[in-house]
Amino acid sequence: MKTVLTKNFEEAAEFVKRGGVAAFPTETVYGLAARLSEPEAIRKLFEAKTRPADNPLIAHIGSIEQLGLVAGPINANAQKLIDAFFPGPLTVVLKKLPGVPEIATAGLDTIGVRMPDNELARKFILACGGAVVAPSANLSGRPSPTTWQAVLEDMDGRIECILLGEATRIGLESTVVDCTEDVPVVLRKGAISLEQLRTTVPEARDAGSDTTHEVRSPGLRHRHYSPRAQVVLVFPDVRIPNDRSAAFIGLDKPDTEFALVRVAGSITEYAREVFEFFRECDRAGVETIYCQAVGEEGIGAALMDRLRRAAAD
Repeated sequence: MKTVLTKNFEEAAEFVKRGGVAAFPTETVYGLAARLSEPEAIRKLFEAKTRPADNPLIAHIGSIEQLGLVAGPINANAQKLIDAFFPGPLTVVLKKLPGVPEIATAGLDTIGVRMPDNELARKFILACGGAVVAPSANLSGRPSPTTWQAVLEDMDGRIECILLGEATRIGLESTVVDCTEDVPVVLRKGAISLEQLRTTVPEARDAGSDTTHEVRSPGLRHRHYSPRAQVVLVFPDVRIPNDRSAAFIGLDKPDTEFALVRVAGSITEYAREVFEFFRECDRAGVETIYCQAVGEEGIGAALMDRLRRAAAD
């Protein structure tokens, strides 16, 4: 299969409308789109990603009107979050409608839905003629792609098309909130923090050690975000050994010399660049990546979540 590269969202959408799979940019990471209404296209998407079948997908919509074709009913707190954060990097988990195929939800009666805060993404989804499922556009377990070039590394010859856009603005996947009950529960941390959610719904809470809801969110049941290199978290009391064949990313310039170093100007910049840095290290053959730990406020909580998962054995 030849993967077509295009800047034309309508051309990319044609592949999806014909039952194919196409990658597209969002504000979080690049996504991999198949029409929600076509189980065979979704099956092709799973195969392209080598994604486990028990890992549910998130439906992406191009307009609020499309939400009513995917999920419902919507309780009062869910509606408040939708009103406040759509479009944006927020996924709400709702009860799915009967027409949503089980392959998209790993057999669950719920589905995560979000509307990207990226104009090109929304135009593309609308041109597809309906909601799409859209996990990150990488091979399962690899760092999520934040550029179309990273998508091409993993997906060349595996999907029909890549819609070329800018590098993603956020660089981490969306916040996922279970809204199937009255009290919203954060399942996956993202750019929208629990503190921000509580400005709209004060009783919103983090799932913490409660795994009851976790199966409803992607990115929690399998190893994710991992480069080929070993990821080592660096806390203030940890001394980094001299290793000029290793790499470092963080907020403070290290004393030790490394093969590759990325010093971010802020936690937001760190979050935006970490996945691409992982891929850069893989291209260079780096075997160990030291990642400086950050405070877990705001997007720092999401960044630390991804770093811990990448560092897990």
